[in-house]
Amino acid sequence: MNKSRPILWLLIIAAVASAGYYGWQKFGTSEAGKTQTAQKGPPRPSAVPVSVAPVQKTDFPVYLTGLGTVQGFNTVQVRSRVDGQIDRLEFREGQIVKQGDLLVSIDPRPYQATLDQAKAKKAQDEASLANANLELQRATKLGEFATAQRVDTQRSTVAQLTAQIAADDAAISNAQTQLDYTQIKAPITGVAGLRQVDIGNIVNASSQTAIVTISQVEPIAVIFTAPEDQLPYISEGQKAGALKVIAFTTDGKRTLAEGKLAVINNQVDATSGTIRLKAVFDNKERTLWPGQSVSTRLLVRTLKDATVVPDDAVQRSTNGLYAYTVNQDNKAELHQIKVSYGIDGHSVIEEGLSPGQQVIVGGQFKVQPGSLVSTAVASSDPTQNKVRQQ
Repeated sequence: MNKSRPILWLLIIAAVASAGYYGWQKFGTSEAGKTQTAQKGPPRPSAVPVSVAPVQKTDFPVYLTGLGTVQGFNTVQVRSRVDGQIDRLEFREGQIVKQGDLLVSIDPRPYQATLDQAKAKKAQDEASLANANLELQRATKLGEFATAQRVDTQRSTVAQLTAQIAADDAAISNAQTQLDYTQIKAPITGVAGLRQVDIGNIVNASSQTAIVTISQVEPIAVIFTAPEDQLPYISEGQKAGALKVIAFTTDGKRTLAEGKLAVINNQVDATSGTIRLKAVFDNKERTLWPGQSVSTRLLVRTLKDATVVPDDAVQRSTNGLYAYTVNQDNKAELHQIKVSYGIDGHSVIEEGLSPGQQVIVGGQFKVQPGSLVSTAVASSDPTQNKVRQQ
């Protein structure tokens, strides 16, 4: 018993030491970790990657966009003015013909015969008039030996034959005109279309079918429409000179020609609320063709020192339009804005932003007011875009 008691105490002391070491490891280390965590503070939030672009102050051209149809500046349907058989066709389809060029020859023989007959009739009447003048001279020389009735009758005969010769001249002129009509010539310079007749066909002056259609393509016209509420701006712009019009392909990707606004129609279409406009293009390269559909851009005015941002910067919510800017601390700030014009790629800001600010144009879906951001600069060139009014 005496020998086992020291052993028992050793075991108790070892157990107490083990329990103390275990408690120190568990609670002492935990408290130290908490102390270190408290010293480090809460984890720092990561920056949101975004793209930014500067708010620019620049002169901005305002264009009205629309759709138009190309028309020949002059279009003529060539028809025959006499009846007859076609002897020759002097043009090719699609050919550029000049004013006065011979297009079609019609059999001239019946009209040449009529002209010869009229000339013969005039010669006959001239001979009769010469004889009547001689008879009048003889009656006048007889003096009192010739009755007054005879002299008056002879004078009347001379007058009748003189009038007949005048009628003969008119008949000759008409016959010559009909003969000339057998040579059908181009009334304008333009492009000849598809012919509707062939050699040997009989044409009639009363026919409604044209032999060929000629369209003038240099210059050429484009008819397009604009909203009636833009009419005051268009009229005001025209006071300073002809407004520029640009014709594009219907997809708007390729510029075809530049011209000038020539005509504003004399009335507004009440059903559609639009006004028809006519622009004229030199069309030296012949990029425009009659009947072609084009997209038009009419330069109405130029906004001086406008505040311009990329369209991607403009966001929409139930409270209206807004945009995020980045301040000097690289934090996002929300601005309520007002946009006057929407642009193919850019917007004109009336209120809410100032030139020189940096607006966020990409990555906004992760941004909140006050968010820390990391920025990358996006390119911006508002002068290369066309405007449509919102």
